[in-house]
Amino acid sequence: MTRLYLISPERLEHPAIFADDLRAALNGGDVAAFQLRLKDVTDDAIARAADTLRPICQQRDVAFIMNDRPDLAVKLDCDGVHVGQDDMSYAEARRIVGPQRQIGVTCKASRDLAMTAGEAGADYVAFGAFFPSTTKAVTTPASLEIIEWWSELFEIPCVAIGGITVENCRPVIAAGADFLAVAGGVWNHNDGPEAAVRAFNELFSADR
Repeated sequence: MTRLYLISPERLEHPAIFADDLRAALNGGDVAAFQLRLKDVTDDAIARAADTLRPICQQRDVAFIMNDRPDLAVKLDCDGVHVGQDDMSYAEARRIVGPQRQIGVTCKASRDLAMTAGEAGADYVAFGAFFPSTTKAVTTPASLEIIEWWSELFEIPCVAIGGITVENCRPVIAAGADFLAVAGGVWNHNDGPEAAVRAFNELFSADR
């Protein structure tokens, strides 16, 4: 069954205020993971956000994942790290975070990158973007076929990312995605993050 993987907004001027949105989202139903993905901010700002939000996630058994920075994942006691193709290799990330933490790898729309990451030991691979995104310029549109192919052949979970909303996610679920990575589709939902998470989980249950 598909599960939800939340991604933070790129900027959190006031993590304590966003914490209310995060709690509301988690009140909406099952969430597997939350990734802190802040852009163009200082390490201190990342640390402040992590120290505010990590306990909220970990108290509810939601994995707290750091984007791009294995060093901060260790320092800030995160459950894992997500690395992009431009950040560093899986092997280097694993050397930094050790054997216990999760590592996910961005594979865009590439079967080769996904197989390489899987063979190296990645805990999950991420494909996308599937739809135009408000948070990231889409450089490599992905097709649903890559999820269908991966889920038929490999045990390693795959994450679908890129502009996913309650309204457009059904084909991605049907293709076999293990997780849907969602940012704006939850935080900017008309009825609020709690309603968004509830709606996603209703769709996941209906697809079983």
